[in-house]
Amino acid sequence: MFKTQRGFTLVELLIVIGLLGAIALITISAINPIEQANRARDTRFKADGAQLLSAIDRYFAARSEFPWVTALLATNNDASYGFISAGDQGIGLCGADCTTDGLLIRQDELKPEFRGRDFIKAHTGTDNSKKLFIGKATGSSQSVYACYIPLAKSTRDKAIADKKVYTINTTTGARTSTTSCDASDTNWVTVGCYVCIPE
Repeated sequence: MFKTQRGFTLVELLIVIGLLGAIALITISAINPIEQANRARDTRFKADGAQLLSAIDRYFAARSEFPWVTALLATNNDASYGFISAGDQGIGLCGADCTTDGLLIRQDELKPEFRGRDFIKAHTGTDNSKKLFIGKATGSSQSVYACYIPLAKSTRDKAIADKKVYTINTTTGARTSTTSCDASDTNWVTVGCYVCIPE
């Protein structure tokens, strides 16, 4: 008598592997790791921008002037300070070459580790989607804003729905509401569409 051996045939194994592949594909498309990474980056930029604005406010409360006035890069507190990269010396994170600490760090308004953020490393580059911009329009009643180009589609869609999409002026520090941006990636970078804090 022959013993019958039980096992899987090659066809059965291929069917199981195919089903596992389909389940993995569905799971990956539902999770969308690129969108999740972009959303995490946008959340980090928003949190860092809020922390930086809070440090600028504390600095102003303690010294009655903004860091860019102390650094002699603006004439007075009422003067505009055009939107510039957060790595610029006037913002107070970096010294003249961004290898040394700026006013906000030296005055203990921010920790030195803050100077190692992604947007500081991208400070000298030309890709504005990797930068965090700080600016103030003319007049004492004008707020200081932190603006960035969001990468996540969900962040962009929410900003469009809430009508909180802006263009920024690097000379006057003004931010202007715009409707010329949609959810497409290239439009936000080429037009220069930003989300700002505070909203």
